[in-house]
Amino acid sequence: MENRKKLHGLLVEFDDSLQLLGAAAKVRDKGFKHWDVHTPCPVHGLDEAMGIKPTILPWIVLGAGLTGLGVAVLMQWWMNAVDYPYLISGKPLFSLPANIPVMFELTILFSAVTCVVSLFALNDLPKWFVPQFKSQRFRRVTTDRFFIYIDAADPKFHAQKTMEFAKTLGGLAVEEVEDSPCGN
Repeated sequence: MENRKKLHGLLVEFDDSLQLLGAAAKVRDKGFKHWDVHTPCPVHGLDEAMGIKPTILPWIVLGAGLTGLGVAVLMQWWMNAVDYPYLISGKPLFSLPANIPVMFELTILFSAVTCVVSLFALNDLPKWFVPQFKSQRFRRVTTDRFFIYIDAADPKFHAQKTMEFAKTLGGLAVEEVEDSPCGN
């Protein structure tokens, strides 16, 4: 079996967040779709520089919360007014104030569980390993370096042309990230 490694992408290293912002805007303007930025700290304006659209996660969580609220109301109405009606001191069979705690709890439960599951699904998690972890340079991403990673799976990626473009971004270094056939 041949043990050739294939190109997985390009890693461009920066030592300054302002250079990173300018480079990210250039990558976005070039039309790349499969690329990411890695930083040791939050960088203000990075979402705009990358062209990231707002997430749909709040809408998903809102829908789940409203579903939880609806389930709570229907469940309590069915149990107290239809399935087992029980008159206590002439009070109504279904009273909204008495059911608010359960409505609140199911709204929060549905919202929280949906938020966690959707967060993992929308971010393609869990990813136990990515090829960038093999790079010695990339280890500094948690301390003092900034990186742009352009994935070879991008439709606009061409090894030679993308390498030339990456060198024009003004980074300290451009590194090829290779992936072995078995993923190690």
